[in-house]
Amino acid sequence: MKAVVIKEPGGPDMLSIEKVEKPSINANEVLVRVRATALNRADLLQRRGFYPPPKGASNILGLEMAGEVVEIGDHVTKAKKGDKVCALLPGGGYAQYTVVPEEMLIPIPDNLSFEQAAAIPEVFLTAYLNLFMLGNLKRDYNVLVHAGASGVGTAAIQLIREAGATAYATAGSNEKIARAIELGASDGWNYNEGSFLPWIKEKTNHNGVNIVLDFVGAPYFEDNLQSLAIDGRLIVIGTMGGIHVNNVNLGFILKNRLQIIGTALRTQPFEKKVELTKAFTKFALERFKNGRLQPVIDSIYDWKDVSKAHEYMESNANIGKIILNVTD
Repeated sequence: MKAVVIKEPGGPDMLSIEKVEKPSINANEVLVRVRATALNRADLLQRRGFYPPPKGASNILGLEMAGEVVEIGDHVTKAKKGDKVCALLPGGGYAQYTVVPEEMLIPIPDNLSFEQAAAIPEVFLTAYLNLFMLGNLKRDYNVLVHAGASGVGTAAIQLIREAGATAYATAGSNEKIARAIELGASDGWNYNEGSFLPWIKEKTNHNGVNIVLDFVGAPYFEDNLQSLAIDGRLIVIGTMGGIHVNNVNLGFILKNRLQIIGTALRTQPFEKKVELTKAFTKFALERFKNGRLQPVIDSIYDWKDVSKAHEYMESNANIGKIILNVTD
């Protein structure tokens, strides 16, 4: 089969499509002919040599995919050849074929294309994990979503809306804020205009938010804490702005009973990923069928243009997911 390989750690020009060995399945797995995959920030880090895959996972990039089941293991009980499925992967999505445990499969509703389905697993499962399973999201909660126009951000806003809670989003342009509001955010803040703290305080009548989803890290840390309500949770999903924080006021954290949670989906134990996939599918599948939830796609590239797709993601211009069509 063909797959995107990293010739050596570096820039987007280090990616090329080469022939590699086709994977084989175990008894509880299926082989999927990949029709579409999607870019994630982790792909950019792995390409540079900074984010190796978990032990035993494929070295091929790609944390999600959509395609057709072409082979099933001896112990597979529900999946059938020809099924259209999408799934979260520990790696291996930038390839013509990939192996998926049956328990991780998500059926693709008839109203969604492969490209749309490929935009679901990583961002929606990440958002669901952090909002519901770690953030204990409840109706009438207020949630501050940073990077509101990103893949995870656009998914989180929709899930917050469907849970009956209120989302506030930050983003780097008025166009991105408008898209976040269109998806269900109550309001948005352009971070180029300064700190979001006075704005979010005003929006919540100085009560603060119950959950902050943060991708930025160190530069936002203090304002994130100040934005939280009593018993609030700061959930750190990424550290794009830096990892080192100085002069943390532990007294403030204690007084307000705050929780700071670090999270990563890729390194979760397999059993946790199965639990997450089942819970998310139960919550979301009918909502995708009836259009209440929608994958948000910025652009679609042929995988032969994978280097251009990576360059575009690095520009931070996208609103939603960047998709690769995996052709012959």
